[in-house]
Amino acid sequence: MAQTSARGGAAPATSGSHQGKAVALAVAAAVGGFLFGFDSSVINGAVAAVEERFSLSAFVTGFVVAVALLGSALGAWLGGRLADRFGRTNVMVLGAVVFLVSSVLSAAAFSAWDLALWRFLCGIGIGIASVIAPAYIAEIAPARLCGRLGSLQQLAITLGIFAALLSNQLLRDAAGGASEPLWFGWPAWRWMFLVAAVPAVVYGVLALAIPESPRYLVARGKVDDARRVLADVLPADEDVDARVRQIKDTIDEDARNAEGASLRDPGGKVLPIVWIGILLSVFQQFVGINVIFYYSTTLWQAVGFDESQSFLTSTITSVTNVVVTFIAIALVDKVGRRPILLAGSLGMALSLGAMAVAFTQASGSGEDISLPGPWGVVAIVGANAFVVFFGASWGPLVWVLLGEMFPNRIRAAALGLAAAAQWIANFVITVTFPPLLDTFGAAVPYFLYTAFAALSFVFVLSKVPETKGVELEDMHGDAFRRTAR
Repeated sequence: MAQTSARGGAAPATSGSHQGKAVALAVAAAVGGFLFGFDSSVINGAVAAVEERFSLSAFVTGFVVAVALLGSALGAWLGGRLADRFGRTNVMVLGAVVFLVSSVLSAAAFSAWDLALWRFLCGIGIGIASVIAPAYIAEIAPARLCGRLGSLQQLAITLGIFAALLSNQLLRDAAGGASEPLWFGWPAWRWMFLVAAVPAVVYGVLALAIPESPRYLVARGKVDDARRVLADVLPADEDVDARVRQIKDTIDEDARNAEGASLRDPGGKVLPIVWIGILLSVFQQFVGINVIFYYSTTLWQAVGFDESQSFLTSTITSVTNVVVTFIAIALVDKVGRRPILLAGSLGMALSLGAMAVAFTQASGSGEDISLPGPWGVVAIVGANAFVVFFGASWGPLVWVLLGEMFPNRIRAAALGLAAAAQWIANFVITVTFPPLLDTFGAAVPYFLYTAFAALSFVFVLSKVPETKGVELEDMHGDAFRRTAR
């Protein structure tokens, strides 16, 4: 039971404890990001065995791999709306159930088409997690910690990707191959899917244990509950009752302006800030980051690495992505969002440009290409530099901004729409790279990604607001417009 302060509300936590509690809640919410990374990547280790088991064509195999991205778009779109109606933690529980069911049914799949269905269901869970975690973290975190705690979402995603790669490799090695039987006669590829049930259960238990977002509680009239939550996470010198009044004032203001609850203006046009969120999401994918993660084997083989070393090379890339995320976590609340994004855009454009130039020297076609002499080194250095610049900037900071930049009245719905756009963009990049590679060679797609990285610099410079140190309740009206200048 929270104690009562002299101001009439719950006594705030001591300065030593509030930060720890805020971090603990953010970490619990970010487990959804871990599942996001794990479940989206786990199929990579199973795809060859699935293709062999069900005698799939290349088209059907590609569809089974990519269908989760379409489910993710639907889940992101639904997640924001469900969160506004039923609460953030309740939707986390729903996401955990979806993850659990999809992992068990994917493991038990009897054909390509039911596996595609369960992967689509898994995608819905991924989409929900991609929306709920940043929204909850932004609403629970003190302003001075919001950037660092928001970056935990991307860190969790990268850790999930690495865990999926490691889990796949361990199971594959234990069985002697992904198609070989392991425990109870099930082949290793089925256990790869089933392992995802473990973090799904952990996520569900944590979601049941953490408190609801104070902003959702105030919106539902549960002011005392919101006060208790804020007392646990706000600094000792911050007035809890004043923060509750601030939240309530923004909710009341939204209620007085009926059109304010919509993602569109009175003329029916999508609000400019929603477009900014959508374009942030699209640029994050259109720079081609998932080409590096999904098709890195082709790049490494082009410079002389054997196919059997693909796990090692993929692991190096994923570990690099994890490590550089800590750079963003360390700098985001000190330097700000815009400077880091601008530096990331510039670095990505240069490194992708170097890769594109290197691939103009390639011989061969499609996936059977090779790079002569120093050009292979240029391509490898460019690829890893690209991962570094992305992982230290656009990877985590887009999630931070999507959690912060929208006004309270539309945050969950707008974040859901932006995340859905991100998954659709991911799908487009994933399915277009192979035909671009076959038709034009590797140079053309990498020049295309270079162009998008350069455009992202212009977009951030001209349109993206700085949200460093701005309270979520100030993300509206004149106060918000000042951040965009």
